[in-house]
Amino acid sequence: MRQAGEAAKAGRDRTIRLRGNVLVMTESPDLLASQLDGSGSSTPEQLLREPLRNNISTDEIIPGWCCYWYDEKLGDYAYLGLRGRQFGEGAVKAFAPQIIVSGEAKGSGSSREHAVYAEKYSGVQLVFARSFERIYQQNCRNVGIVTCDDFDVLAALLAGEELPLEAFTRSANDIERAVIDLGGLFGFNRAHRDGTGSAVRTAFDGSRPLNIVEKIIQSRLSSRNRPPADSSVRVGESYFVRTDVRFSHEYVTPMAAGMFTQQFGAEATLHDPDSCYFFQDHLSLAEQVLTRRPRGPELIERVHNLGRRQRDFAELEGGHFIGPSDTGGSRAICHNYVMEHVARPGDIIIGTDSHTCTAGALGAFAFGVGATDIANAWYNGEILVKVPAAIKINLLGRLHQGVCAKDLMLALLAHPKIEGSQTLGKVLLFTGPGCAELNTDERATLCNMAVEAGGMTAVFEPDDVTSGHLAGRHGAPHDPGVPYLTSDEGATYSAVVDIELAGVEPMVALPGDPRNAVPLASVHEDVRVDKVYGGSCTGGKAYDMDMYASVFELARAHGLAVAADVRAYIQVGSESVMAYAVERGYIGLFEEVGVQVLPPSCGACINAGPGVSESPDEVTVSAQNRNFPGRSGPGQVYLASPYVVAATAIAGRLSSVEAMLAERARP
Repeated sequence: MRQAGEAAKAGRDRTIRLRGNVLVMTESPDLLASQLDGSGSSTPEQLLREPLRNNISTDEIIPGWCCYWYDEKLGDYAYLGLRGRQFGEGAVKAFAPQIIVSGEAKGSGSSREHAVYAEKYSGVQLVFARSFERIYQQNCRNVGIVTCDDFDVLAALLAGEELPLEAFTRSANDIERAVIDLGGLFGFNRAHRDGTGSAVRTAFDGSRPLNIVEKIIQSRLSSRNRPPADSSVRVGESYFVRTDVRFSHEYVTPMAAGMFTQQFGAEATLHDPDSCYFFQDHLSLAEQVLTRRPRGPELIERVHNLGRRQRDFAELEGGHFIGPSDTGGSRAICHNYVMEHVARPGDIIIGTDSHTCTAGALGAFAFGVGATDIANAWYNGEILVKVPAAIKINLLGRLHQGVCAKDLMLALLAHPKIEGSQTLGKVLLFTGPGCAELNTDERATLCNMAVEAGGMTAVFEPDDVTSGHLAGRHGAPHDPGVPYLTSDEGATYSAVVDIELAGVEPMVALPGDPRNAVPLASVHEDVRVDKVYGGSCTGGKAYDMDMYASVFELARAHGLAVAADVRAYIQVGSESVMAYAVERGYIGLFEEVGVQVLPPSCGACINAGPGVSESPDEVTVSAQNRNFPGRSGPGQVYLASPYVVAATAIAGRLSSVEAMLAERARP
């Protein structure tokens, strides 16, 4: 107890001063490049008066193909995906910034811990931003990078002051501060695992009404932080909780497996392997596009290596390996599989993918984590969770025909109470009578894209729709004798948003960010397209196939097919969805109108399969969930619903279903 207390005290007594370079992520690419190549004369203080870059995604910090590495090579690849980049490979590492500074919502998007390691291996020790996305900040904390949103602290460093570590961690709670003091999550847990850990006090509220997320967390509290009698978890406080499901995919498993062995020893084994899943879904079609890229053979071998290392670890440690399909691609995308076979109401589910939140559609508390978190959870079955505030979204009425959950989510991204950084780290809790009008697949779309809104996750309270889904699937049934957890009357929410579903119209997100969402009818320019892509964990579910098919059936009835200069792809999210589509004749329909049908894989969404863009001037309309720069190739990606994606394929330009028919009817 005393030794860990002394170690934590040593961390708190640590001081920090500016000893190296400061890289200011300006909105201007020229100013940014001039810092790296030494041609600029502006001081950091002067650069901080320039507009700072907001919403820097992890795709920009480290592009997907760079994640085929998981060692110090990542430092060479830091910021190669940055929009408007005017510097080359290794430039950030050569500059060796001690401090890196940006604007709002740093680290949006993917949960890839490769991003923070790219910064760490290029010299970064401190990250300043106006605000941080949850997973990115937690990954930084876990690996020993200090984050801070107090620019007065930055100003003091630039003025030459030497500051105590606690100056940077004032907004952290006690457990977060202890993790930072001990150099990261492994250091924190090592001290406690060795029996030398001093107790970190966790605060609780008195008994009070709880929302469903608070109830789930309370029900899974670890013995490390037992609550007093008649107490409740507190929003903003962190607790270790027991997980019900842990999963990873081939991008992250090898990195996490190395951590697992290094930290816990060669003889360490998975805690409860039956609740661990290993998916080979992200790169199962990558070879088809990597063959056309520079360094293609090297990249293909890296992909094969990731797959081999994941399979070897899964076979050695146990757990469920969900790998390649005999008919090509994968058996399923991880999120589709978890929804179809694994998730249950009230579960805590963690996965090494930001879209783990998809399972909130079934009333689970599901969220993405990085490699350090999953490696630690493999060992002890636990995850450190900061109790999130919840935004209650009351859905009222029903959507019009031809409008779907994707439109609703894009509309929410532009809502005054959702847009910007208002949702960072929060839960979107969908409730209200309109929920009964949404099937499980549509609920999954809304939960899947909570992270695009900056949220930690999203949850639907389980109801008759949930029960119907669970009754119709194989595996992990819900015991009907056990009541579902639901929110208490009088539970507290940080905001309440009422949404009249009848007021939602078809939407589209303009290239660069899902938050660039606007009504489709407001796009007056003629947006001609080269490709359309209907797939990913967001757009590859059974009901998505129904929507694509409804438009293509209408087109076929009018003698129409995919426009001659458009390449159209539909990608199913699992073998079950493929069987569903085959049974209903959808595959024949898709092929008849000129669509190429692809087997399950994350594919184009992660820039690793057919449907990716090949050049900067290429335009794609996609049903996937995000369109950050470089996410799906160098081209411009618009996000839209399955209805709009299918209509666009026929029209040859960004189009509603009505405009599609009018366009192709012209002589």
